[in-house]
Amino acid sequence: MSRSGLDRRPLQGPALLTVTVETTELTLPSRIEYVEEAAVAVAGILSRSGVGEDVAFGVDMAIREAVTNAVLHGNKQDEGKFVRVTVESSPSSLEISVHDEGAGFNPQEVPNPTETENIMKSSGRGIFFMRNFMDDVEWLIRPEGGTTVKMRKKF
Repeated sequence: MSRSGLDRRPLQGPALLTVTVETTELTLPSRIEYVEEAAVAVAGILSRSGVGEDVAFGVDMAIREAVTNAVLHGNKQDEGKFVRVTVESSPSSLEISVHDEGAGFNPQEVPNPTETENIMKSSGRGIFFMRNFMDDVEWLIRPEGGTTVKMRKKF
């Protein structure tokens, strides 16, 4: 035994590997001021994950855009509707789902903000940001109503 009381000899058999997965669920009112609450929750998870500033910045932009879209476009700021955010962090990735209770939409119909006629518009960049800052982004339109955007960032 070492002076610290720990046995430093090599293991003589199979080792046990523990992978920790953290899941956080938020249910937010459809008010724009709750975008910050979602961003702070995700920032805390990223801080514990030890990711770099560039990754944290991109994920912050993506969660803010997704929750803003859910509040403004999905739920249309109807305080009787909620935005549900699920964040699952593992050692290799972060998965975020943002679900609204709106009518749904087709993300392919959203104009490309990099096209000449859209460059000067003050809105319309949220989906572009999500796609560029995250590794995977997909939208699910629920038959019972609501849209879920699922985003993944690999570490």
